[in-house]
Amino acid sequence: MAAFGAALHDAGLPVGPDRCARFAQAVSLLAPQTVDELHRCARATLTWDPAQFEILDRIFDAIFRGFADVADFRGDPNAQGTSTTTRDGAASSGMPNISDLSEMSDRSVPVEVPVATAGSAAERLAQRDFATLSGDELALLAELMRRLRLATPPRRSRRFRPAADGRLVDLRAALRRARRTGGEPLRLPRRSRKEKPRRLVVLCDISGSMEPYARAMLQLLYCAAGATRAEVFTFATRLTRLTRVLARTRPAVALERAGRAAPDWSGGTRIGAALKRFNDEYGRRGMARGAVVLVVSDGWETGDPAQVGAEMARLSRLAFRIVWVNPRTQSPRYQPLVGGMAAAWPYCDAVVSAHSLAAVEPLLDALNGGRTPHAAHQRIRRGPADR
Repeated sequence: MAAFGAALHDAGLPVGPDRCARFAQAVSLLAPQTVDELHRCARATLTWDPAQFEILDRIFDAIFRGFADVADFRGDPNAQGTSTTTRDGAASSGMPNISDLSEMSDRSVPVEVPVATAGSAAERLAQRDFATLSGDELALLAELMRRLRLATPPRRSRRFRPAADGRLVDLRAALRRARRTGGEPLRLPRRSRKEKPRRLVVLCDISGSMEPYARAMLQLLYCAAGATRAEVFTFATRLTRLTRVLARTRPAVALERAGRAAPDWSGGTRIGAALKRFNDEYGRRGMARGAVVLVVSDGWETGDPAQVGAEMARLSRLAFRIVWVNPRTQSPRYQPLVGGMAAAWPYCDAVVSAHSLAAVEPLLDALNGGRTPHAAHQRIRRGPADR
């Protein structure tokens, strides 16, 4: 098939590796039993204009239909490899010889075929680390971020919905139906609780070492589907709520407003104090209860690491799931040995790097309740009493 594609290209058809691969895939799926079926596969995958049929038919007859005629010369060694004979017995001049094509396929001679390729700047930037991107380059990733979806695990709400397989009987609906049958309930309608996604709470570190990653995460929360109802907080030396600031505006404007609303942007880091304020003012009042909490920080703590561990323990008893984004974990040699990260590690359900747009997929899986994506992280199982 590679030799056939090269022969078509030499004959003037713009056939590249992509169309040869499509032809090979069609043959694998359809498994043609006759030469005519193979010919139809070639026409369907290698041409797109009826004007090209003549060239393809000529090359196809010389290569594929010629093999059947070579068997007629099996007893004559002088007839093999000298010329290619078509089904009507006429020699084809200028066509590739069958033996030459076989030798070319065996030697794997590279054939240069010009193929036009195009890639957007955003797709190229998706592989780069967020710390190396400028503000304009980060804005180019907004369109790719809109294709993502932040989904959290569902939870049962207090409202009900009709369900044929529900465990509860809908008494009100049963009485309404019984009025139509003389007061006799002939069929008991059932119901079950509705499910809705759990709340997503984001605590984003905006200290100097995390500033580029914080901008990328805030833009992801603004652009990705399913994150419009997320509660967003930033912290460095203090805790700032940015939920209203990020609502209903463009990503660039949202990041600018976030920078003005958080006075400690690119400042120091006090993770323990920020977690304590969140637990005291928001977490225990219901915002973190049963929610998925996303913490974005590299774990550098200027305060007491013991306070980080104590507040993470409080938060783990309220939240349904805690996901920690640490760009430093992209290194396979990373180990949480010191600082705030070591104190918070046992209370995290998942630790991911998410240092680039290409590495965001493990974060999406972690938020949705998948297994721990990072190989270095050991999942800590907590009992019902600890929840």
